[in-house]
Amino acid sequence: MPNASRPSLPDDPAAGGRPLTAGVAMLATAVAVVGVLVGGLLTAVALTGHVFGAWPSPESLTPGLIGAGMLGTAPGLFAVDRVRAWHEARSLVHPLAVVLAGLFTVSLLDAGHLYIARGGSVVPVLFSLGWLFVLGTLCVCALIVLVRQYLTPARPPGPRGAPLPAWSKPALAVLGSAWLGIGTGLLVRPGFWAGFVPWSVSRLDAQALGVWALALGVGVLAALAEDDLGRTGPALIALPGTGAAVTVVLACRASAVDWSSGPALCLVAMVAGLLLAGLSGRVLLARSLAAEPRS
Repeated sequence: MPNASRPSLPDDPAAGGRPLTAGVAMLATAVAVVGVLVGGLLTAVALTGHVFGAWPSPESLTPGLIGAGMLGTAPGLFAVDRVRAWHEARSLVHPLAVVLAGLFTVSLLDAGHLYIARGGSVVPVLFSLGWLFVLGTLCVCALIVLVRQYLTPARPPGPRGAPLPAWSKPALAVLGSAWLGIGTGLLVRPGFWAGFVPWSVSRLDAQALGVWALALGVGVLAALAEDDLGRTGPALIALPGTGAAVTVVLACRASAVDWSSGPALCLVAMVAGLLLAGLSGRVLLARSLAAEPRS
């Protein structure tokens, strides 16, 4: 007997495909909780102008932006628990896996720069130890739940109910490619690309920022590939949330940024792109749902 509370309409994005497993929902919620706690701490400390993190940084801006990314994506990750199908969540869960694996990998490769190896006061040392432990645990959990998710039997996917407007696709392709390209450069050649960051960064700073830029690019391009606003609900919450959190940190620590440089102007455009993409997507999705026939 069909569920009377939510009928399965032909254009329901949850109709067909793989059902979302409980493991993915639990992983997203766990990371969201960590993001609120750790991201909130990193952001709050950075806003005061102090440097705090798992490794020393020349400027408080970098750990603040890492915290802003964690804090800004948390509402979207909490929303994963409310969806029913995998294709509604994967445009956010795939970037999440990139962040977890990327941050854990660069932290291990540059472990000699962490406070746990360099030494120092007890709080940063314990924080760096917890940073490695939590990231490692979440990476293992992400691998397990994603494998299980893709082993779940799938039904034929339903039709796309709210396709992306044609005018938005070129802009999303440019935005996603820009974040993806910059992130890849910072990860692969941090010594070279760090010079294009409009504030002082260390090698580990550059690679950590590269991980987040890469994940943002993957998320935007994944939403473009879905070509359905109804299948990107959690991602449409995370995008403007991340853009807003990053904007607050940049505005409060504006004195650390060389605003006269070309990279700074590009960064402003790319962050504005996140805000516009997320907010316009939410508006278009709301209009599509309002126009949907009731039964």
